[in-house]
Amino acid sequence: MHHFVSKAEWEDEAVLRVARNTVLEAMERHGAVAGWVIDDTGIPKKGKHSVGVARQYCGVLGKQDNCQVAVSVTLANEAASVPAAYRLYLPEVWTKDARRRLSAGVPDEISFQTKWEIARDLIDRMRAEELPPAPVLADAGYGSVTAFREALTERQIPYVVGIGSETTVWPPGVEPLPPKRWSGKGRPSTRIRRSSKRKPASVLELCRHAPARMWRDIAWREGTRGRMTSRFLFLRVRPAHRDEKRSEPHSIEWLIAEWPRNESQPTKFWLSTMPEDMPRDQLIRLAKLRWRIERDYEELKGEFGLDHYEGRGWRGFHHHAALCIAAYAFLAAERARLSPPEPLTFLRAAHLPEGFKPRGSASAA
Repeated sequence: MHHFVSKAEWEDEAVLRVARNTVLEAMERHGAVAGWVIDDTGIPKKGKHSVGVARQYCGVLGKQDNCQVAVSVTLANEAASVPAAYRLYLPEVWTKDARRRLSAGVPDEISFQTKWEIARDLIDRMRAEELPPAPVLADAGYGSVTAFREALTERQIPYVVGIGSETTVWPPGVEPLPPKRWSGKGRPSTRIRRSSKRKPASVLELCRHAPARMWRDIAWREGTRGRMTSRFLFLRVRPAHRDEKRSEPHSIEWLIAEWPRNESQPTKFWLSTMPEDMPRDQLIRLAKLRWRIERDYEELKGEFGLDHYEGRGWRGFHHHAALCIAAYAFLAAERARLSPPEPLTFLRAAHLPEGFKPRGSASAA
């Protein structure tokens, strides 16, 4: 078994293809794929010999520590989900260490890439395989990277991605200044401008000062504790990141903010290139669909041992993950196959006789 996982020459990507196709067939009963969810997961590790291990941020621990990090893309709708692509993030210190690369069997073609670049390449590979297209969903770790959003736009892939509260945008109705008029000397200016009176604002400040009437209560799904509801704001804005170095401003997008009633200020923000006429409740359901990948990771680690691999090599790391995901895919496909495509709204509560007291209740005792 150790040889099969860590050394044998079989393709983990081929196993993932079979696993995701199994789930996709079962998902069809519940509707189309609603989103491609991007995320990464940390696996705490001791020592320094396991492939890709380094001191870096580990989401499981919520701090910097010794760990491995893998980037994945999950296909999801509200009924089912399955990781469709999975790759280890190799820190730069590893890519420059020839001895450790050789010892861990890192392929020669693997060079240093940031997490968002790995996610971009995984998306390209999945598109080449003609998987069902859907908007890309991601948290602020990816959405705050302007280059990642621009890469999706270049590929004509819509997105709903989280951003940090410090992200700057041009408020509705406010535009950057045009390039300076040419004086007749030197090169004509081509870059748009800002001024002390006309400048972008952080999304936190913009949303904090939005009129109360613009905030809407929206429910997006039923949770274990009942209907999940919060307050949301929707604005049409232009991202402003380094646009003073551009000749054209960024395109107008949705800015979505969430401000729960028990909080002192807005807590979450998203940018989205979904159509302007998209219903607001559908936008929120899409933004909140990211919870599927968090549950996937929770079950992959808690039930299938995704984080229990004790080998050190590149091949074994990906083989182990592919087998865990294949087992999880079987479970996800069975859930989707056996669960009803719609809630059983036709069922009614049984009639209870007058004066009925459940066994074990305080009144019966």
